[in-house]
Amino acid sequence: MLKKLGYVLVIAWVAFTFILIGWVFVASFSTTNEIFSNSIFSFKSGLHFSNYVRAWTTQRLSVFFMNSILYTVVSITAILIVASPASYVLSRFSFRGNTIIQNMFAAALGIPVIMIIMPLFSLAASFKLIGNRWILMLLYIGMNVPFSVFFLYAFFKNLSTSYEESAAIDGCSQFRTFWMIMFPLVQPGLITLTVFNFVTIWNEFFVALIFANQPAVRPVSVGIFNVYQSMRYSGDWAGMFAGLVIILLPTIVLYIFLSDKIIKGVTAGAIKG
Repeated sequence: MLKKLGYVLVIAWVAFTFILIGWVFVASFSTTNEIFSNSIFSFKSGLHFSNYVRAWTTQRLSVFFMNSILYTVVSITAILIVASPASYVLSRFSFRGNTIIQNMFAAALGIPVIMIIMPLFSLAASFKLIGNRWILMLLYIGMNVPFSVFFLYAFFKNLSTSYEESAAIDGCSQFRTFWMIMFPLVQPGLITLTVFNFVTIWNEFFVALIFANQPAVRPVSVGIFNVYQSMRYSGDWAGMFAGLVIILLPTIVLYIFLSDKIIKGVTAGAIKG
């Protein structure tokens, strides 16, 4: 009975989500009059692709979108470069301070961003980095490394030591063993972690609102708020919904193409951990 109730709740939540996203998608091709007259599904005036053109060009959504692409790609790449070796070393080698380092990462996961935002802002201001693209990328990397280390820790921890032993017999160095053998073996975890970090960084709002105080460096999360304010006063609600679809599109496409690997990665981590 409890299992059936769980299925009903999941199906209801999925249906509710699809209805909301579908309504926004249809509204993005309508007009403001059709939206307020509740006749968007009739398509009496046809499909208005100009809503997307208007949102992309006149509202600077293209600038915000490209900024988010830059922040996300650079941050995710740096996170993988830092977190992968760190999690490998912590999981495969015993040394003095290993437990302390793990506890420090665990403690970092429990610190709310709002508690450290003022010291970070003061530090960034002293280095004149406010309104700079680099400060956002550095913050995104630092904020997501602790979770990434713990996520990959289970994958590396449960790999057989026979891989490293065979590599050592063949004269392979530890550095080469990691990058050529161990790193590819945790590909499911890397893909899943990449998607998680992509969604987190792409949708991050609070830090971007404070540190990206110049329109030229704002990501889509902050930029769409400005688009909303602008189009609300201009009455262009259809253009605003078109902007929302543009922002949602990368996450949806990423999940569609990588959904199987995401599920395998989460399942593998749960079983092995």
